[in-house]
Amino acid sequence: MVHTVMPGTAEELAKGMATAYLGIDPTADSLHIGHLVGVMILKHFQNAGHRPIALVGGATGMIGDPSMKSQERKLLDEETLRHNQEAIKKQLSHFLDFDSDAPNAAILVNNYDWMKNFSFLDFTRDVGKLITVNYMMAKDSVKKRLSGENQQGMSFTEFSYQLLQGYDYLHLYRTYGCRLQLGGSDQWGNITTGTELIRRTEGGEAYALTCPLITKADGSKFGKTESGNVWLDRRYTSPFKFYQFWLNVSDEDAARYIKIFTELPEDEIRELEARQQADPGKRPLQRRLAEEITTMVHSAADTAAAIEASQILFSNKATESLRRLDEATLLEVFEGVPTFEVSRADIAQGIKILDLVADKAPVFPSKGEARKLIQQGGFSINKDKFTDPQATVDASFLLNDRYILVQKGKKQYFLIKIAD
Repeated sequence: MVHTVMPGTAEELAKGMATAYLGIDPTADSLHIGHLVGVMILKHFQNAGHRPIALVGGATGMIGDPSMKSQERKLLDEETLRHNQEAIKKQLSHFLDFDSDAPNAAILVNNYDWMKNFSFLDFTRDVGKLITVNYMMAKDSVKKRLSGENQQGMSFTEFSYQLLQGYDYLHLYRTYGCRLQLGGSDQWGNITTGTELIRRTEGGEAYALTCPLITKADGSKFGKTESGNVWLDRRYTSPFKFYQFWLNVSDEDAARYIKIFTELPEDEIRELEARQQADPGKRPLQRRLAEEITTMVHSAADTAAAIEASQILFSNKATESLRRLDEATLLEVFEGVPTFEVSRADIAQGIKILDLVADKAPVFPSKGEARKLIQQGGFSINKDKFTDPQATVDASFLLNDRYILVQKGKKQYFLIKIAD
């Protein structure tokens, strides 16, 4: 979990309870799993008896960090930033203790609170004079943008970002005795600007620790799917889809991620790795990883529901589980399957199976083919096997009062949707 550590950091932490902060850009009202490495480091930090500070960058979020970005971000207004801050704190409370009276209870701060009344003239006089342009230009994040292929260059607004982040560190050093800043490896330049500001203004020592930017085993970006980021908020990524993301990572990635995103002890992870090697098809690493992190981000009940939903596709006795699914999860489990619409009037009084699956919803090209498969036992409705081609389907079959799941053979699924 550690990429770079400033010399002296370990000795500082060994002295007793230390205070460290991690900055989070509040560009959305939810964190995504790309934030989780830093959040897990804060969690470990608190578990070890130290005091974590989560800094929501209300001020810096209005500007946008140029580090490893190819172009400027859109700026956010104060109302949006405040909303995002509250939503992020709620999510962080799943990982950090903000509310106890322990001396190392976590603190949430917003740099907008100390930057909003700082005039431009005061900032340039009190902070800007302390760091040279040469020092700022030497940072990788600046050099890469200035030498980038798009030739857009960098605005003064973005160029000033490292000074603003550096001042955050100085403010927290003065206010909370914070002597360590945590962040992704792309933040090293910004963090060390802060340590330099502290040294020049206070003559004090401050430290830096960064974690690696997580990628997949094939080098592609971690946490991105075809539909975008994997979010911690169920409004954007449901617990089912969240669970599925971790369940479907590669064996190599699962072996790395379980050490980063869970608190499982080392011997337990080694046992899971041995089981994975003995029988990769059972995916014990992925299953345990998905269970642990879904429970931490959502709840044990959400994890149990996600597991049950995941097993529906592979079980022939899942009728009751299917009926327990809410509409959103049902549609996610069967995302992409062919769907047919049938009017409610067509099934209100009952309809023969053959009429339903060959005429109203053409799951089969003909009634003859439908009859043959039904008689052979290769046809199911809502995971219940049907062998009588003369059987009738009515409104009692509806899932969520709107859907009927039809299955041909072992793997061919169809959804019949009732149109009002």
